[in-house]
Parts: sequence; structure tokens; C-alpha cells
Amino acid sequence: MANRYYQEKWSWIAGTHAMRFQLLDTLSDADLRFSPGGKNSTLGALCRELGDVQYSYIQSIKEFHQHWDFHNPDPVMETSVARLKKWYDAMNGEMEATVAAFTDLDLAKTVDRGDGFVIPVEIQLDIYLQALLIFFGKAAVFLRAMGRDLPGQMVEWIG
Repeated sequence: MANRYYQEKWSWIAGTHAMRFQLLDTLSDADLRFSPGGKNSTLGALCRELGDVQYSYIQSIKEFHQHWDFHNPDPVMETSVARLKKWYDAMNGEMEATVAAFTDLDLAKTVDRGDGFVIPVEIQLDIYLQALLIFFGKAAVFLRAMGRDLPGQMVEWIG
């Protein structure tokens, strides 16, 4: 039997991961090079950074310690929708397998996020979901600056 988090909340993360693929399905490689100007990065860099964040969260629930030093070294990652999809898909599977394998007792184990900030795995996963939603808020700004409509699920979830 699956743990309580997987039964009750995993669908939120899975739905948000699906929304990320829906967003990528509307983008081209050229779109990933868009920057609204100023000190802002490109949309592709934003997408790569989200992958780095997801990687950090996956490792944190495996190792019970959060590290933020990973940065995907693939120079094409920021300019290839196909590469992003492949990377996200692999991480989604790894994250789901990890969460699904937890027992309810595992969910109470703590993750050290640094500087004495320690939280249960379950809360760590909730914070990851919030990080995804923050990404979509940022992506919405990029899309609007590009004069593009938000994909359907983003309109429903983000506004």
C-alpha cells in the first residue's frame, strides 16, 4: 500500500509536472532564447534552473540534506526543448519512485535545509510544489512579454 502522501498529495505534484510539459509543448528552441531584457536571463535559463531545483529536491529526500550547488552542465539544456523534456521526464520518474517507496514513517524523517532549518520530508515535498508554482509565475511573465497566451492548464492554475 502506498504511503499517505503519495495517496493524498502526489497528484498535485504530478499535475504540476504535467503542466510543465504542456508549457514546453507550446515552446520552440528559439523561444528558449527569449529574454525580456535588463538583468533577466533567458526563458531557457529559467527552465534549466527549475531542473536544477528539482534535482536538489530529489537529492534532499534521498539524502535528508538539501544542497543547492548542482547546476546542469549540459550547455544545450537552455536552448533545447527536447533536452529539457527528456531531463524533466527522467527526474519526474526518479522523484515519483522515491516518494512512492516511502513509508508513512519515512515522511516524518527530517531534511536539513541548512542553517538549522530542519523539516519533515512531507513538508519538503510541499515546498517543492511551491517552487514549481513560483516557476510558473515567472514563466507567465516571460510568455506575456513574448505576447503569447498562457497554455490552458496555466490559465486555470496560475491565472
